[in-house]
Amino acid sequence: MKNVWIKATEGSWDQKRNAITAAMESGADFVLADAADLPEIKQLGKIKTACFFDGKNGSAEDNAADVFVWNIPVLSENDDENVSETAELKQMKEMKKAGKSVAAYVDIQNKKTELFAATVGKTADYLIISAGDWRIIPLENLIAALEKFDVEIIAAVKTVEEAQTSLQILEKGVDGVLITTADMSEIKEISNAVKMSGCAEEQLVPAKIVTIKQLGMGDRVCVDTCNLMVPGEGMLIGSQSAGLFLIHSEVDDSPYVASRPFRVNAGAVYSYLKINDITRYLSELKAGDDLTIVDAGGKTRPGIVGRVKIESRPMMLLEAEVEGKILKVILQNAETVKLVRPDGKSVSITQLKVGDQVLVKIEEAGRHFGMKVTEKIIEN
Repeated sequence: MKNVWIKATEGSWDQKRNAITAAMESGADFVLADAADLPEIKQLGKIKTACFFDGKNGSAEDNAADVFVWNIPVLSENDDENVSETAELKQMKEMKKAGKSVAAYVDIQNKKTELFAATVGKTADYLIISAGDWRIIPLENLIAALEKFDVEIIAAVKTVEEAQTSLQILEKGVDGVLITTADMSEIKEISNAVKMSGCAEEQLVPAKIVTIKQLGMGDRVCVDTCNLMVPGEGMLIGSQSAGLFLIHSEVDDSPYVASRPFRVNAGAVYSYLKINDITRYLSELKAGDDLTIVDAGGKTRPGIVGRVKIESRPMMLLEAEVEGKILKVILQNAETVKLVRPDGKSVSITQLKVGDQVLVKIEEAGRHFGMKVTEKIIEN
């Protein structure tokens, strides 16, 4: 997941507070702030803080930031200084040995400073880059140079367009952005763009229903989320990691029960649920866990588990065929349990017939502890 930082070191406290509040409401991860403002920031909400190192704020444990930042000076093209021996770099190494997280803020105005940034990045936990008009090439060079080092590259941005460009550089993109504007609407737009950039698009295909079989009682899982879903959205769930069904949310109105757009009646306790690039068993989920919401077009967005309900209910087995494979899922036998047709519309499990088509996600690799593995795995 890409990180969102907000810079709140300029203007009055009221201006800074408004920007910080907008960032928090948008799910920002860090605030880059003045050390004197840290107590007030803690009163606003729970968020990680970073502040520029001045030689004093490292000892004030009550107000200490989570990350200490060094403002790296711009080097002259004619500067022959050995960058590995600068005072800033020495201080960073000492602080890191003391167990602190360290960052460097570098304003890249020439090639010398870019090379300096690459050197600093081998020590820093975070490398914050302001590159002005030369945004793409310096970031490309730093991403490539520091690929094997444990450092997150953060690009300073003012607009959504700048953020999107930084996130796509060399396909991998930067690890996050530092929002430097105080415009509250822009802060929210950039934050949303960054959070959505980490969401992959799933390739969904139609599968033909070949078996519908009523079963006895079993334990099924309802996943209640902290997110409101819309028609066409649900979660990828199934009996085999190589094939998952798009199970629709309970967003549709029903004459029997009120709409619950936060819920997916997900299936039997043993079932797999796809979350980003891993799978988890439904029985493992708990409040606060991450999950992935998927729509009929394959677009994904992050979600949060609010509650998991496991209850004994009558169950039903569905088998579907696609590309010569038989995929299976066991769901509750109830009108409110729905899958998704290829046209994006939901269909109740009680209305499905043999020969109908529903959307599924298929994969070649198997899973071991939720992660893809290339080995022979048979799941029936």
